[in-house]
Amino acid sequence: MKPYLLVQDLAHETPELPSDSILSRTFYEDAQMKAILFGFAPGQELSEHTASHPAVLHFVHGEADLTLGGEEHKAGPGTWVHMDAKLTHSVKARTPVTMLLLLFK
Repeated sequence: MKPYLLVQDLAHETPELPSDSILSRTFYEDAQMKAILFGFAPGQELSEHTASHPAVLHFVHGEADLTLGGEEHKAGPGTWVHMDAKLTHSVKARTPVTMLLLLFK
């Protein structure tokens, strides 16, 4: 087993998008971190919630409305966010969206 994982193009790792839902796929997990790719159909939303661990959101493709601690933001390709544990946040896709979530344990 190799001591690394190389992903050349995250967009190609995203689960195929249905027309009316959100799909997620964990593609890496170890004792320190879990990496999950999300695919959002337009209009789909992760309603306001919190995570029990620090996390990073990285938007790979598409455009979304993002709420962080009550503040509204636009997210697009290349948007990167670090969130402390227990920060309220939500994501709503305006177009098809690919998003990488890193959860730190």
